[in-house]
Amino acid sequence: MVVPAAQQPVHVTPHRGWKRIQCEPFSKSFVQGQLHVPRRTAGQGRCVKEGFRQSMAWLHTWSGLLVGWILFAVFATGTAAYYREEISLWMKPELHSLSTQAVPPTIAVQQGLDYLSKRAPQAVRWDMTLPDPRNASLRLSWTDPTPAGETPNPRRRRQTATLDPATGALTAPARETRGGDFLYRFHFDLHHIPVLWGRWIVGFCAMFMLVAIISGIITHKRIFKDFFTFRPKKGQRSWLDAHNASAVLALPYHLMITYTGLITLMFLYMPWGTQAVYKGDTNAFFAEVFPSRQPANTTRTGSGVPFADLAPMLAQSAGRWDGDAPGRITITLPGDPNGTLMLTRDNGGRISVTSSDTMTFSSASGALLSETRDDARPAVQTRGVMYGLHAATFAQPLLRALFFLSALAGCVMVASGVVLWAVKERQKYAKKLAAGGRVGWGVRLVDGLNIGSIAGIPIAIAAYFWGNRLLPVPMPDRIANEIMMFFIGWGVSLLAGLIWPTRLMWVWQMALAAVMWMALPVLNALTSPSNLFANALAGRWALVGFDMTVLVLGVGLASIAWVLHRRGNKPVVRKPAGSPAAAAAATAASKTAPKAAPQPTIASVTQEAT
Repeated sequence: MVVPAAQQPVHVTPHRGWKRIQCEPFSKSFVQGQLHVPRRTAGQGRCVKEGFRQSMAWLHTWSGLLVGWILFAVFATGTAAYYREEISLWMKPELHSLSTQAVPPTIAVQQGLDYLSKRAPQAVRWDMTLPDPRNASLRLSWTDPTPAGETPNPRRRRQTATLDPATGALTAPARETRGGDFLYRFHFDLHHIPVLWGRWIVGFCAMFMLVAIISGIITHKRIFKDFFTFRPKKGQRSWLDAHNASAVLALPYHLMITYTGLITLMFLYMPWGTQAVYKGDTNAFFAEVFPSRQPANTTRTGSGVPFADLAPMLAQSAGRWDGDAPGRITITLPGDPNGTLMLTRDNGGRISVTSSDTMTFSSASGALLSETRDDARPAVQTRGVMYGLHAATFAQPLLRALFFLSALAGCVMVASGVVLWAVKERQKYAKKLAAGGRVGWGVRLVDGLNIGSIAGIPIAIAAYFWGNRLLPVPMPDRIANEIMMFFIGWGVSLLAGLIWPTRLMWVWQMALAAVMWMALPVLNALTSPSNLFANALAGRWALVGFDMTVLVLGVGLASIAWVLHRRGNKPVVRKPAGSPAAAAAATAASKTAPKAAPQPTIASVTQEAT
C-alpha cells in the first residue's frame, strides 16, 4: 500500500539553532518569512516542542496586541508632553504679546515682590516661578490665611497671577485651561477614572510593552539588516518593514522610556520595602528622602517688617551654584520677623530631578539660615536620573527635538504592530472575501479599535486644541468642557470605526485629522493677536515651533489618507469573459507566458526562514 505524500511523516532538520521538528501529518504556513509548525494538527499526529525564537514570536505578538491601543494613546500624549510648556503658551493667547527678551533675576524678583506686597500682604506663603527660555512670564501664587474655625486647605486658598517680568504689569487674564499639562497627566493618569487605577493600568501596559520589545529583539535576528529594508506596496511585507524600521530606529529610546516610566512610579508598584522599613508611615519616608520639601512654619509673630536687599542673596546663591540662577523662590510669612526666603536652583540643565540645591535666608535680615545640597544617596540619585531621562527636563532644543522624533517613531511602531496583526488575520479570509463573505468578528473588532485609536487620538488632540479657541472664555467649568472636547473627538472616532471598520473609514478619519491639524495656524491667527509670520518677526520661536509642527503633522496625516485612498481605488483586474474566443485567447497567452515559480519545498522553506 502506497501512502500519499501529503500523509507521510515529514522530517525537517533545520540548522542555525533550530530544533529538530517531526510532525504527522505536516502542516505549514508562511508568516513573516518563517516556517511555523502547529503543536498538533487536526487532533492527530505529534510535533516536538517549537524553538525558543518561535515561542518569543508568539509572546511578542500577543503582548503587543492586547495593550496596543492604550499604549498608542499613552505614547501620543506623552510625545506631546515634551512640549507642554509651549502647548500651554499657545493655548493662552492672552500671553502671546509678552516680551521674549531675557530679564535679570534681580529685576524679575523685585517686580514679583512689589506686586505681592500690594495684592496679598497677609498671605502665609508666596511662590514665584522665574522666567526661563521656555516661558517668558513671571508666575506668582500665594496662599491666603485660613479663616478661624475652618479646616486648613492650602489648595483651596491658593491664588495665582501672571506678570510681565520686564514691566511688572499684570498680563491680561489668561483663559482657564490645563494646556499641555492635561496631555502630560493623561499619559499616566488616563483622566476620568481614579488616579490609582489609571496609573496601575498604564504601568500594566508599560510592562507588556517592555516584554514586547525584549521578545521582539530575540525573535528578529536580522534586526539591523532589515532596518535598511523597506518594500513598499507589498501588503503585509510593507507593514512588517515599517514596524521593524520604526522599532530599530529608536530602539535605545524605546527601552529607556518604557523602563524609566515604570521606575517613576516604583513606590506605587513596589511599596513593600517602604512599608516594611517605615511601618506604613510614608510621611516619615518622604521626610528622610526629600528633606527640602518639608512644610515650613506658618505661625506669625508680627507684621510690617521690610524685606532685606535681594541682590546679596542672589549673588551668594550664584557663587555657590556655579553661576546658575534660581528657578523658584518661596517666601513664608512675608513681612514677619520670622519670615524666610528660600531660593531653589534651576534644574533646567541637570538630568537628576530628585531634589534641588536650596538656600534659605531670613527675609528680614538677609542672613543665611540653612543650605541644602543635592547630595542625595545613590538610590535616590538613581531614581532622579531615571525620572529626568523620562521627562527630558534637562534637554536643550536640539536634544528635545530628537526625543520628540524618537517618540513619534514609537507611535509608528505601536500603530504598525496592531495594524500588521489585522492584515495577517484578514489574509486568512481571502477566499471568503472573494466570494462576497465577511471576516470574523474578532478581526472586525481589531479593525475598529485600530481606527478609533490610530486615527482617533490625533482627532482627539486636535479637538482639544480647537475647543481651547472656540469655547467662550467666560464659560463656567471651562477647563472641564475643554477636556471634554478631547474625549468627544475620540469617542466619535472610536464609535464610527467600530460601526464601519473599512478602508474608506480610515481615509475619512485620516483626512479629517489632517484638516484639523493643518488648520490650527489659521485658527490661531483668527483667534489671537499673533500669527505665524508675526511671531517669527518678533522672535517668539515657541509659538512658531508649535505652528510649524502641527503643519508638518497635518501633512503627514494627509499623505497617509491619500495613499489609502489611491490603494482603495486601484482598478480591479477582471477574468476573461466566458466566450470561446476569449477562452482560446487566454489559453494561448498562458502558453506563451513564462512558467510560474515552483511551490517551495521543505528544504527551501527552512533555508529562507534561517
